[in-house]
Amino acid sequence: MHVKDLGLVDFQLIYENMQTFTAQRDKNTVDELWLLEHNPVFTQGLNGKSAHIFDTQHIPVVKTDRGGQVTYHGPGQLIAYTLIDLKRRNFGVRHMVSCLEKSVISFLNTFDVCAQARTDAPGVYVDGRKIASLGLRVKRGFCYHGLSLNINMDLTPFSYINPCGLPGMEMIDLKSLGITITMKQAKQQFASEFDAQICNREQ
Repeated sequence: MHVKDLGLVDFQLIYENMQTFTAQRDKNTVDELWLLEHNPVFTQGLNGKSAHIFDTQHIPVVKTDRGGQVTYHGPGQLIAYTLIDLKRRNFGVRHMVSCLEKSVISFLNTFDVCAQARTDAPGVYVDGRKIASLGLRVKRGFCYHGLSLNINMDLTPFSYINPCGLPGMEMIDLKSLGITITMKQAKQQFASEFDAQICNREQ
């Protein structure tokens, strides 16, 4: 799996690049993990409802082809896009979701943070508060999109929406849990945890 650090980039550009990569890949294409941050943007899933957005505050809203409802991306949030051949790895979509959630849970455990996944709402939670969101798209057995993990960011824009369509859901980040880590460190640690989960699933 190739791991790429793409820095701080606009969502629309990366979205188009993911679609192009997925459309052009074949059974021999090496899987990739893209790690990055986005400039402020709200993204809507395929079945996203506008009622979940109260006030954009001039932040752009982009409709996407991933699953799920609306979420916010901004600087200080680790984005991990997983361009994975599920068929080659003999993964189902649920397995992929589980890999992502377990990667985040393991990542947080290294800081002695106890986190959980929920069967009714994909993502990762700490004491009922959401710290990571995820949404995927699969075409021809190829997965793209991925997850967002809140590291050290302005959480205010989440108050302008029902995050992931969940009214009243409180969002948190590592900083609000008293944990200080650089984005570079977060990317390295997450990539290691994700690789371990992927390899574990293949055994």
